Amino acid sequence: MALSDTSIRNAKAQAKPLKLFDGGGLFLLVTPAGGKWWRLKYRFGGKEKLLSLGVYPDVGLKDARRRRDEARGLLADGIDPGEQRKEVKAAAVAEQKERESTFEAVAREWYASYAPSLTPKHSAKLMRYLETILFPAFGGKSVATLEPSVFVDAIRPTEAKGHITTAHKLMQLCSQVMQFAHLTGKTRYNPATGLSKALQPLRHQNLAAVTDPAAIGLLLRDIDAYEGFPSIVSYLKILPYVFTRPSELRLAEWQEFKIDEAMWRIPAKRMKMRREHTVPLSRQVLALLEELRAFSGSGRYLFPSAKTKAATISDAGPLAALRRMGYQSHEMTPHGFRAMASTRLNELGFRADVIEAQLAHREPDAVRLAYNRAEYTDERRKLTCSHGPIIWTNYAPAKVPHSGEGALTGF
Repeated sequence: MALSDTSIRNAKAQAKPLKLFDGGGLFLLVTPAGGKWWRLKYRFGGKEKLLSLGVYPDVGLKDARRRRDEARGLLADGIDPGEQRKEVKAAAVAEQKERESTFEAVAREWYASYAPSLTPKHSAKLMRYLETILFPAFGGKSVATLEPSVFVDAIRPTEAKGHITTAHKLMQLCSQVMQFAHLTGKTRYNPATGLSKALQPLRHQNLAAVTDPAAIGLLLRDIDAYEGFPSIVSYLKILPYVFTRPSELRLAEWQEFKIDEAMWRIPAKRMKMRREHTVPLSRQVLALLEELRAFSGSGRYLFPSAKTKAATISDAGPLAALRRMGYQSHEMTPHGFRAMASTRLNELGFRADVIEAQLAHREPDAVRLAYNRAEYTDERRKLTCSHGPIIWTNYAPAKVPHSGEGALTGF
């Protein structure tokens, strides 16, 4: 007897599974727990088989009969409906896996785990490379199908424009994403490994920096004589004393400075190497900070922009100031102050390890790093607090905003 909606709704669970047949092999299985499952009993290849057609009431009687008829149609064509369902499901799983394994999908997964360890500026640059160059070229392809030539061909146009450094960065980015794909089981190997050799070699150029003692003195006198926006002037006066990367000083916040300890503590999140860095402050810097506090001490940043105190000066501001002083791109840059100090301090015999620690360069040995942090504090204080009168011996302006009264007496 064929089933009806009423008979199905009224069917009660029993101690044993109950089968209510509708016809054509379709029946409703009522489990002891009260579940109601549609099943189709059929024979294929001389064997009796069962096919699940859904759960009542999600699948009503009408839909169950339609699914039964579709299955019987496949049987009439010599197709096992159960096996076909497995094949369709496997194809759907494979398609989903392929969508999740495209270069773009993998790159975004890699970026989500890697970007938090980078500075906002660096992470934004990586995503820009991905979205504007790499994704349009092969972002929709499965990482399992990518060959070395795909990466090389995509980066050649950048190389052809003469952007060799960018081309190498793009290739490095490809290798990082593909290594992630390999480690997460999405590809058997990293096809982007070693492909930088297919590009034109990098032309390493030292950053422009003034290192001659006489020229250093002239530069500092020029900075003292420069009249411009207070944030820019103060920034350029302080930078030669602290050895930091330009952005680390440019983004400095008042809360990072411990004036009573004569120490600047830069949080790890703002450091390139992602570890906290301390900078001993000379009396000259302390004096400059006292002057600067009258200008920006009520805000968050030491060097607020001219437009709003909620933002800092841009990296272009100090560079433009140097250009207005007459220093061209091949002569001096804000980053050049690090090279200036490193060169002179090495020439004057300061310990290389102390200089490197002050420059916040990476220490490969973590144990040694911890030891050096403790060992070098006094030496670094002596280095930063005395390097003004020691290095800048040719610096003798009429007024002495950098070194103060008695510039040659040290800290």
